[in-house]
Amino acid sequence: MSPLSGFLALIVLLTVVLVAYLTKQFQNENSNYLSSNQMKNTKAKVKTIEKEKVVAETLNGRFAMLGLIAAVGAYLTTGQIIPGFV
Repeated sequence: MSPLSGFLALIVLLTVVLVAYLTKQFQNENSNYLSSNQMKNTKAKVKTIEKEKVVAETLNGRFAMLGLIAAVGAYLTTGQIIPGFV
């Protein structure tokens, strides 16, 4: 296996670990939001939807930053945003 293949395999492994960690964090935050009682004067259904939106947006932002870091890393290592794509 060439050094570049080993490096790319390492990057893929780190990405998988990071996605698994963020998924676990998402589950923890979702359970925290559902169990907390921050909005006392609203209906239960509305409260659940609003808190799920907050958690979803947080997770979306984390994955967006992961994508930006991947794009910068690809550009620094290969000089292309999408390596192999002309």
